[in-house]
Amino acid sequence: MGTNWDTLLAEESAKSYWTDLQRFVADERARGDVYPPEDEVFAALNATPYEEVKVVILGQDPYPGSHEANGLAFSVQNGIGVPASLRNIFTELESDLGIDRPNHGSLTHWANEGVLLLNTVLTVRADQRDSHRGAGWETFTDEVLRKVSARDEPVVFMLWGNPARSKRNLIASHHLVIESSHPSDLSAGRTSQPFYGSRPFSTANDFLKVTGREIDWRIPD
Repeated sequence: MGTNWDTLLAEESAKSYWTDLQRFVADERARGDVYPPEDEVFAALNATPYEEVKVVILGQDPYPGSHEANGLAFSVQNGIGVPASLRNIFTELESDLGIDRPNHGSLTHWANEGVLLLNTVLTVRADQRDSHRGAGWETFTDEVLRKVSARDEPVVFMLWGNPARSKRNLIASHHLVIESSHPSDLSAGRTSQPFYGSRPFSTANDFLKVTGREIDWRIPD
């Protein structure tokens, strides 16, 4: 990964599940398209070093559409159409902070601001959502969450949707947890803790401003 995550997560590569997982992903790539590309699988950890994490946004698995996934949860490369979940995130961002929606779907700026855009599963078979679920990525990303939770400095964890919310038990009590439904079209407006109206961005900054660590949520064009 080329950051201090390498040292923090070094023990994972020595565990049996890791060997099985890497073999599984290699076999999947040999059979067909897998997203994101191999050099972008750990993009979230590369973009946001451990000591710079202020917010964790936890997604599920990468976008399965052609060339959509770029290794950052909910993000796509410039020039790729904005998926529905990300459109809904931009709708809530505008409602919450009055920030105009950008003309692209790259969330690289957020990653550089200290937002760890982590999926629970880091690869997916083309056009088959959840196809790599249960292959071992969850063991790895749970450890990432534990490492962030172990920090003394408070962090904001945004858990959107039931798979993300199931990770709450990994998070220590001195951090802020913001829970809601997933921002997908199927879930964003659900009446039980809906994503719409949850104001996650202002809530996070209200928590972080005590230590002067607010996030600039604006996304440059």
